[in-house]
Amino acid sequence: LERVGFVTQKPVTIHSRARVHRKNDAKRKGRHQGIGKRKGTANARLPSKVIWMRRQRVLRRLLSKYRDSKKIDKHLYHVLYLKCKGNVFKNKRNLIEFIHKAKAEKTREKQLNDQAEARRIKSKAARERRAARVDEKRGTSSQEETPVETPAAAPAA
Repeated sequence: LERVGFVTQKPVTIHSRARVHRKNDAKRKGRHQGIGKRKGTANARLPSKVIWMRRQRVLRRLLSKYRDSKKIDKHLYHVLYLKCKGNVFKNKRNLIEFIHKAKAEKTREKQLNDQAEARRIKSKAARERRAARVDEKRGTSSQEETPVETPAAAPAA
């Protein structure tokens, strides 16, 4: 009967995904995502735990990269690691900014310490010169009066 033409085979129904592709492209651009289209809570749509894990991984990756490239030492690394864990930095830029400030503060402190040390050395040398001058002055007037140092004079603790 099929050969004769009484029975005909229907063609397979086409199930096109063109509309789906078009809608997904629009969604990728941010369309159809407004408040009216949302069913789940914000936490169900993108869990805060996932956001936290992503942020921690980003910050820890940056810290380890900085430590490996010797931009920060292991002590600063440890301090910053714990600060990251304690939710101090909300993003990578904040962490980098904090690192720059910490390094600047460290160099500033080092510079101030060096200056203070230089000042101490200079004043000590001046004191010694003054004492030598005074001793020399006294020595010319009376040679016998200069006291001899005894090694047994140790301070009691």
